[in-house]
This record gives sequence, structure tokens and C-alpha cells, in this order.
Amino acid sequence: MRRLLAFLVCLTLAVTACGGNAGGGAQGPIKVGLIVSLTGNYTPLGSEDKKAVELAVEQVNAQGGLLGRKVELVTRDDKTAPDQGIVAYNQIKGEIDALIGPVFSNAALAVEPLAQRDKMPYLSLAPAQEQVEPVKSYVFVTPALSSMYAERYLQYLQAKGIKTVAVAWDSKSAYSVSGHKSMVALAPKYGVQIAVDEPYETTTSDFSPLFTHVRGSAAEALVFWGSGAPGVTAAKQYVASGLKTPLFLTASQASKLWLEPMGGAAEGMTVQSAIGVVGEHLPDGKQKQVIEQMAQPYQQKHGYPPPQFAQDGYSASLLLFEAIRKAGSTDKAKVQQALERMDLVTPNGRFRYSPTDHSGLSPEFISVNTVRNGKFVPTDWAKEQLAKTVGAG
Repeated sequence: MRRLLAFLVCLTLAVTACGGNAGGGAQGPIKVGLIVSLTGNYTPLGSEDKKAVELAVEQVNAQGGLLGRKVELVTRDDKTAPDQGIVAYNQIKGEIDALIGPVFSNAALAVEPLAQRDKMPYLSLAPAQEQVEPVKSYVFVTPALSSMYAERYLQYLQAKGIKTVAVAWDSKSAYSVSGHKSMVALAPKYGVQIAVDEPYETTTSDFSPLFTHVRGSAAEALVFWGSGAPGVTAAKQYVASGLKTPLFLTASQASKLWLEPMGGAAEGMTVQSAIGVVGEHLPDGKQKQVIEQMAQPYQQKHGYPPPQFAQDGYSASLLLFEAIRKAGSTDKAKVQQALERMDLVTPNGRFRYSPTDHSGLSPEFISVNTVRNGKFVPTDWAKEQLAKTVGAG
């Protein structure tokens, strides 16, 4: 009798354990890690990413979640520091099913090898080229790469007949270093010469030497690579300098975080952005619908249009959610395989990931804009190019 009771107890425990793993796991939330800068220099960028990812999670949960399960965010602050990105990842890696990660390229590059080692599906919010060249099987990038922003500007320069430029770049930012390197490498393809090639550091507060060098050169445009504070500081000092050479800024300035401190001084400046930032100027169609799916509730909730960084966070969420749906599971290997077969329209454009391409975008989904009445408006060239791009999709 005792043996029978012991057997029944063991059998009951075994069934309970199996049921708990199957039923409990299926009913429990899908946990998505989010590591962004909520303190430090990149706080303005990380906070927008966080708002956008939270919106995407709210929307998917309102529709019943994924695979019949709610989605839950596990958020950590990398404090705009690579070592803190590593700390944050190590804190949450054991409890999450996938990771959406740092907007600060240096922190993203620090987290990347850990995610790859742990076979953690990882969608980076940073555009540094090194993350996906060479391809790492579990690492994917959501923003257009720095090289794509470089090439898009070169396409625009060629179209405008500009043959000689000055380039300034932040030697301490992986995003800026990558963009500069790509611009130098691609310039000959577009018949562009670089007359001034000037590095600076993130902490630089006086850009007058740069403007002096540009003024004394044959440069017909100044392309400024930088994120955060330097973008505002340099643009304000550019206006004060009286330099007539047009200033071209990259997508890191495509938000109110740059527009508001610049005020009227930003009028007429040229700034790149993801296609989603200028969605209202696109022809009707799938691309515009997806942008509005994010832009309208974001505007209602926060009182301003979603900036560049928000587009990245929301797009990463859509890509991850779709991969989980296609995988029919949160099994990390299956989610990774689904990502490598992804073809999805997001506010950042149409992603076509593959085993050899973990960037998924092309330069055609980048807009070149002019600031008009405090807003980013596509140049005539960009309007024509973007209409072709979304029409072809």
C-alpha cells in the first residue's frame, strides 16, 4: 500500500510538473527585454524609444497579445555607458524571451556579443555598421545603418550637382565613425570629393575652428555627423558664424529634441530622417498606413509627433512580434529563423532580413528634408524618390 501511495504521489508530481511547464508557460507573459538610455547623454533618445515600444506593447496586448499570451516589458537603463549596458543585460537575460537594445551605439556593441553568445534574439536600436558586418546570427539592426545615411546624402549631393564637401565627425561615437568611414569610401562612386575631413569629440563645445576650415576651403556643403548635444551646439554656432556653406545634418537630429532648442535658427537647414518622420507627405498606401498606426496614437498620448528614435523602437517591436507569430513560439532558435525570413513594412520602411542581411533596409527608405516652419519637410528630390520607393513596395 505504501509503495502504491508513493507511486501515486510521484505520478501526481510528474503530471503537475509537466502540466505546469506546458500550461503555465503558455499562459504566462512573453517577456521582452528593453535596454535603453534613461539617464546620461542619450536620455532624450532612449526615452523616446521607450515610449514607442510601450505603445507597441499596449497595442498588441489590446488585440489579445501574441500566441494568446500578454507581452510584458522588462526595462533597464544602460545610463549611456557600454559597461552599464552589459550590467543591464546580465540582470535580465535569464527572464526574457528576446531583447530590444541600446540606442547608444557604443552600448549596443558591448551587448551584442553577449546576446550572440546566449543565442538571444536581439533587435538593436543603434545604427553602427559593425553590428551586422559580418553577420551575427542572433543580432539584427532596426535603424538604417550609418552607411545608408552616408550613401543617401551622396545620392542627394550628386542630384544637386555638389561635388566638393566638408565632413565633421565625432571620433568617440561608433555611429559617427561608421558614417564618416562609409562617406569617405563611397564618395568617389558619386563623384564627390572631401575637401575638409575633421574629427571632433562628443564633449567639444567650440566648433569655430571647423567653420574656419570650411570657410577657407572649396566645400559646397558641410555634412555633420553627430548625436545628442553636439548636433545642437554645432548648428547654433554655425548660424552665429555666418558661414554660407549649407549645413547638412544626419537623422540623429530628426526630432523635437533638436528642433526645439534650435527654434527659428533651424529654418532652411537640411536634415535626414527615416521615412516615418515624414509620413504625412507620402502617397496613400501600406507604408503610410503603418506610419499612421503609430503616429496618431503617439501624438495623442505625448502631444508631439514621434521622432526618429521612436520610429526605431516601434519598428523593432513590430519586427519582433511578427517573428514570434511566425515562429508560433518564443523558442529563441525559431524566432531567430523567423527574423531571417522577415519581410515586413514598418514605420522605418520595408524590412527584408535574410541569412546574409541583418540590416534589412536600403537607403531608399531615408528622406532628405528641409526645416520649414519648425517641421521636417521632404525636399522635392526626396518626395519624388520616396514616392517611387513606396510605389515599388
